[in-house]
Amino acid sequence: MLILTADDLRRAAPMEQAMEAVASAFAELSSGQADLPLRLRLAVPPQEGLALVMPAYLAESGALGMKLLTIFPRNAAQPDLPTINALVLLFDAEYGLPLALLEGGALTALRTGAASGVATRLLARPGARVLALFGAGAQAFDQAWAVCVARQIERVWLVNRTPGRAEQLAERLRSFGPPIPADVRVAASAREALGEAEVICCATASPAPLFEDADLCSGAHLNGIGSYLPTMQEIPSATVVRARVFVDERRAALAEAGDLIVPREQGMMTEAQIAGELGELVAGRVAGRTDHDQITLFKSVGLAAQDVATAQMAYTRARALGLGTEVRL
Repeated sequence: MLILTADDLRRAAPMEQAMEAVASAFAELSSGQADLPLRLRLAVPPQEGLALVMPAYLAESGALGMKLLTIFPRNAAQPDLPTINALVLLFDAEYGLPLALLEGGALTALRTGAASGVATRLLARPGARVLALFGAGAQAFDQAWAVCVARQIERVWLVNRTPGRAEQLAERLRSFGPPIPADVRVAASAREALGEAEVICCATASPAPLFEDADLCSGAHLNGIGSYLPTMQEIPSATVVRARVFVDERRAALAEAGDLIVPREQGMMTEAQIAGELGELVAGRVAGRTDHDQITLFKSVGLAAQDVATAQMAYTRARALGLGTEVRL
């Protein structure tokens, strides 16, 4: 079995290839070629923590595996202690043998960013040049990276409640180089960032909306990836209601995504207002943006299909590049 660390994964899996893998996984899911149970959730009340078990099998591509994930929000108060920890186990789909164990934090950030990149490529206006990114945590860098792969972004605005962490992220983004632009700025407010933003990524654990609906530019595209509980809401209900909404999977989104559940419970929207799943959009079975000035929204809760597809791609490339550590169980 091959063990891939976070460093191995970053060397083996460029964002472009991750986006291709994730797009294929979404297409398989929406065409009925994936077995994807709802994730098993285990609460850890003393620490306000959550453990998740996420299995998936993609029949067409032969990807089989599962992710084990913990989310401990209190860790954010301690330096260098991640709030999200994860492992991804990949199996051979023909014989059931374990193939690889991958560090799941980097893989989660990569596949989540890749999903936003795919959605941005399919839904954002072709000429979009400015990104506003809410959050400076573990998911933030890959969100910016993916959007910059999907569109020729010329300026990135960062919005975060801790300016110091936003400055650290800004420096990391600037030093990465193309396709990320050198013009990365820390905004003094959400309104400042949204004043010219054509693509917005929300990657926080906020329980309340991050901005006012009236501050959005006409024709903006949003990727909502932070809220993972029915009580969490990054995006205002008014924005969700007027947007053309796409999800990673209807069943999971309607069970877990507060960004959709809250306006539904407020009587402001119904399930019928979801235009489609991202896989349906990838396959061309539903239309994406239908108007230049339309607000579009991709709401993701994260699916194991993304994890196993990205893990399979990373494993294949790591083998070819001679990366990772081989172990005998």
